[in-house]
Parts: sequence; C-alpha cells; structure tokens
Amino acid sequence: MSIIKNICLENLGYNGFFESSRIRLGFSAYPVARVFAQYRQAYKVRSANGQYSAKITGKQMFNAKSYDDYPAVGDWVAISELEGNNAVIRGILPRTSILKKKYSNKQENQIIATNIDTAFIVESMDRNYNLNRVERFLVLASEGGIHATIILNKIDLISEEELKSRVIQIKKRFAGIEFIVTSTVSQQGIYNLEEYITVGKTYCFLGSSGVGKSSLINKLLGKDEIKTREISVTLQKGMHTTTTREMYFMQKGGLLIDNPGTREVGIASSDTGIENVFDEIAFLAQNCKFSDCSHTNEPGCAVQNAIKNNVLDSDKFNNYRTLKKESDFYTLTDVQKREKDRKFGKYVKSVLKDLKH
Repeated sequence: MSIIKNICLENLGYNGFFESSRIRLGFSAYPVARVFAQYRQAYKVRSANGQYSAKITGKQMFNAKSYDDYPAVGDWVAISELEGNNAVIRGILPRTSILKKKYSNKQENQIIATNIDTAFIVESMDRNYNLNRVERFLVLASEGGIHATIILNKIDLISEEELKSRVIQIKKRFAGIEFIVTSTVSQQGIYNLEEYITVGKTYCFLGSSGVGKSSLINKLLGKDEIKTREISVTLQKGMHTTTTREMYFMQKGGLLIDNPGTREVGIASSDTGIENVFDEIAFLAQNCKFSDCSHTNEPGCAVQNAIKNNVLDSDKFNNYRTLKKESDFYTLTDVQKREKDRKFGKYVKSVLKDLKH
C-alpha cells in the first residue's frame, strides 16, 4: 500500500469494515481518504496519495436532510482527486461510532467526530474541577458507542494529599472506568498516556475550555502543533484557542482529535448512554416497591435507601436526574417536531388538492 510520511491507510484507521462498505456502496472506482479537518464549506482529507482540500458536490448538499449527512472529522470518504491538491467528496462511508453534542439554544445536534475508538475525557485539577461534567461527557461517549478513559490533568496545581483524595473519589464514583493522571508541567503521566495509544486507533479529547487538551496533544506530538495562550495567573489555567476540530498524527501511528472546549454541552436524546453510565441506579431500581417509582419520596424506594446507607453517591444520583430530564426534554421536542412536520405535510397536500380542483 502507498505510504505518505510513513503513514498508510491502515495507520489512518482503515480496515475491512470500511473496505467492504466502499465496495457495497459502489465506490470501488474511487480512492478513499480520511477527513482530518473541517471548515465552514471545505475539508482537508488525506488519502494514500497525499493531502487534499476537498468539497462536497451540490447533489450531496441538496440531498442532505441534516448535518449528519455532511462529512465530519474522522469520516472515511470516497473522493475524486483533482489537480492542485484539490478533491471532490463523492460519498461518506458508514461510521463505526459517532460523537454528538447539543447546544442548549439550537435544535440540531452537532457531530463532534466519527469513527473514534476512545474518548479521552479531560478534567483539570484547578478550581473548575467538576465530576458532574465528567459524567456528562461519559454519557456522550457511551451514547456514541465509544470507549471512554478519564484524564485528570494539571495535577501539579494540587498537593499530593489532595490528589490522593480525588483519586479515591474518582474510583468510587466511576468504578470500572480507566483513568490517567497527567501534568504537562512536571511531565508526570505523559509516558503512561503515550503507552496507552495504539497504532491505527483514533482518540478524541473532550473537556471544557482550559483543561489542557491541546497542551496534552502537543506533548504527545512532540511539538507545539496547536497554539495555546499563556497561563493565566489568576485562573491557573491555559486559555484554549482551538476553534475548529482537527485530527493530528503521532509518529507512532496514533490519531488524535482536538475539540474546541465549551461551557455547556447538551446530551440531546441519550437514554442508552445514561443507562450505561448510571447502570447501578437502574439495577437498584429493580428492587423498588413500585414499578413507576420516581426515586424521590415513595415508600420502599431502593434507590433512596441506597443513598441513605451510603451505597449510592447522592451527587451522582442528582446528576443522573438532571441528565435524564434533559434527555427526556430533547426526546419530547424531537417527537413534537416530527408531529409538526407531519401535520404540515398533510396541510400542503390538502392545499394542492384544492388547487387541483
């Protein structure tokens, strides 16, 4: 297979699933490429023959029903290679996983990235430390069918005793979830993170602005590929300047996706992800006296009993209720939207029928 800068298609994450999909969809005549950067109306893609600036066809734009039908960072696409390092995207191959988020002021979901093997959920040890936020990102990853690992970053900002206390807290609240402690200042944990990454696998860094995602990626790349602002003395954190999603290639073959940090990340309709992350609550609920127990003040509630007996973390339960309400709200909104579209469609048909008569 052709190699570019010691990177072949397999090292970019290509496998038998994508190859069989390419043949099945009739793209055998086209080379494949991976989307590694996304802009407003253009993409950067990399194939076995090189790197290209690419655009989709007008037909694809016309047929697109939602943002899901547009290429995203991480996608494998069939392309036509043109002169001047330009290309046309002919189609998107099916995705093995998809990471989405929702902004509170927008109805449409937004794709963060696709075909991800592991989501690194980065949380810094400064005053912005928040386990509820970690849980929110865990739900996003689980809903997208993506393995998640927690990175506790900037451990140089707290004492050894405080770090030990937080590690105990993490183990208790996120039992079974792998975590790595890191510091780009002291270099602690960077080697462990490097060893975690495998050739041909894709890793997406998630977290709020300033938690150090870009700095960690720079360390893994061995160079300052992503610009970060100077450390704020008052806030004790780096100001994140990433404004677009982009994929970076490690020398050893790992693929790293940086993602712009945001203050709020909506989880949209994420019932599956919530049940997976909060499976212990679902297990406890099976023993509630009433099948429709709301786990608030009903007699014989196994969930409330577990909280009283310190078997279940009360903060975790409260966050579960918050995320569940949010997911239910967006699910209801989507149903109502479809019903509205259905009624509008019937109205259009009736008008056309009247005009015909």
